[in-house]
Amino acid sequence: MTRCITLVVVLGFVSSAAAQELTWRKDIQPIVQAACGACHGSNAPVYEEWNLDRDKWTKQNVGPRMEKYEYFMRHVVWPATGSMMRRLDDGKNAGGKPGNMHAFLASTDAERAKNLQAIKDWLGGEGAWFLNRWETRGAVPGATKEQLDKIKAKY
Repeated sequence: MTRCITLVVVLGFVSSAAAQELTWRKDIQPIVQAACGACHGSNAPVYEEWNLDRDKWTKQNVGPRMEKYEYFMRHVVWPATGSMMRRLDDGKNAGGKPGNMHAFLASTDAERAKNLQAIKDWLGGEGAWFLNRWETRGAVPGATKEQLDKIKAKY
């Protein structure tokens, strides 16, 4: 009887954790569509195209496409490694200076904090939230394999 109760309790914890698992489709894509879609939606160029003439696109308030998982992940893993984290960061990881896209995560501080935490948790938690680029830039080292290995980002 005790084993049966223990099994039920353990299965309850496992199913609760699985139910709370964040995914791109269920949790993150709606945030990106609502908060970023106006400038990073399906009409925006893919990163590589945007990067060829970023001054032109920036003047038009158009950023690289983000509405699909693969486009978003280009700004997490490669080729624009860490740019998502740098741009959305609340400043706690960058000496108090929030990223230039942080303000667009929502209209209130509470909603911004909630959306940022959801994205961080989805990526893999604090360990997967890094501001490094693919290669060293100035005194900031490039992203490490250990940092990249911590990214989970389930579809």
